[in-house]
Amino acid sequence: MASSKIPYYPLKNKQSLDVLLDAIGDARFVLLGEASHGTSEYYTWRTTISRRLITEKNFNFISVEGDWPDCYLVNRFVKGYPEAGNSVRDVLKNFTRWPTWMWGNWEVAALVEWLREHNQNEAPEHKAGFYGLDVYSLWDSLEQIVKYLEHNDGTTVEAAKRAFRCFEPFGDDPQAYAEAIAFVDKGCENEVLEMLQKISANAPQFSGDREANFGAEQNALVAVNAEKYYRAMIRGGGSSWNVRDRHMMETLNRLMDFHGPESKAIIWEHNTHIGDARATDMARSGMVNIGQLVREEHGSENAFLVGFGSYWGTVMAGRQWGATMQKMEVPRAKPNSWEARLHEAGPGDKLLLTEELRDLPELQKPVGHRAIGVVYNPEFEAFGNYVPSRITERYNAFLFIDETEAVHPLHNYRDAHQPPELYPWGT
Repeated sequence: MASSKIPYYPLKNKQSLDVLLDAIGDARFVLLGEASHGTSEYYTWRTTISRRLITEKNFNFISVEGDWPDCYLVNRFVKGYPEAGNSVRDVLKNFTRWPTWMWGNWEVAALVEWLREHNQNEAPEHKAGFYGLDVYSLWDSLEQIVKYLEHNDGTTVEAAKRAFRCFEPFGDDPQAYAEAIAFVDKGCENEVLEMLQKISANAPQFSGDREANFGAEQNALVAVNAEKYYRAMIRGGGSSWNVRDRHMMETLNRLMDFHGPESKAIIWEHNTHIGDARATDMARSGMVNIGQLVREEHGSENAFLVGFGSYWGTVMAGRQWGATMQKMEVPRAKPNSWEARLHEAGPGDKLLLTEELRDLPELQKPVGHRAIGVVYNPEFEAFGNYVPSRITERYNAFLFIDETEAVHPLHNYRDAHQPPELYPWGT
């Protein structure tokens, strides 16, 4: 271990993760964060950790902060289902909702190709999956349900079509739907609930394969919770956040049940979702997140939360929601922040186990911890991008990359003969 005031392990290659794998032990849920949705190293290190968890500890699937329909297409591809696409680009091009770079990038392509190759040698029940936990895909999920039921269950499809027709006047615009129902009781809640009930009751008799039937039922759940989310969104406050994270937790539990009593899950989400909300100022606003919920519902011994952060570098983001993506400079971390302290603790990248930090008096109170979203304005980050956090309570471990680079969007490299070099430490 390096000698410094803050104890850490040098992070140089995949063997550096041995101490992390030992600390994870028998935990069934490993949550891997990120301090932004546009940093290459966060993706590549999470991929390296996930590969070791799948091959060495028999984890069953990776679940991510992405939409169910798009991620489910990736799942079918990596498991080798018929007509699931011929290349990784075939499936990743389906990530068309902004921010497209979040999953349509070379870093994710490398993970997807590895999963497909790994699964070729596995029995069907042991193939590692890839799923989306998020709640945004209301219209896409409805379209997928109608299309699926038309081919697999004619008796249930009419309930799905009624739900679809209810949302049609809003033209795929959740903001328009939220505004329309803000001051009235009548929305599409009854329609999506009826659809979910019918699909749940009839799913065992659907003519599709077991996983496709599960996917249809999950799309119905997405529609129910998305309607609830957009209804809460217009009211403001933390209610829509809680609807979203509780949906992600419900989806995670469903996936665990689907994969059996001994199943193990890897979760990829932003630090703000996977770092226990009770160790931040989110708790004062009544907000919860999936890191907190996994610990509460499954026990802290079964949950291992890994945060990520960096001191400076570049990131892919937009200046406002829906804006063209840009490669932006990430300034040096604010003095006395968590990231600045780790930069000053010694040279190079670092792996920390938070139980080894509990005796440090300066970490017994909240410290500023940087969080960058898909919308980012570097010149203003000191005023709103630092979350007060009790680090030792928020995470079980932390990976610190001193200097990072922006993620590599797939469409920026269409004409390249080779993808960018992503793993300087080797794959």
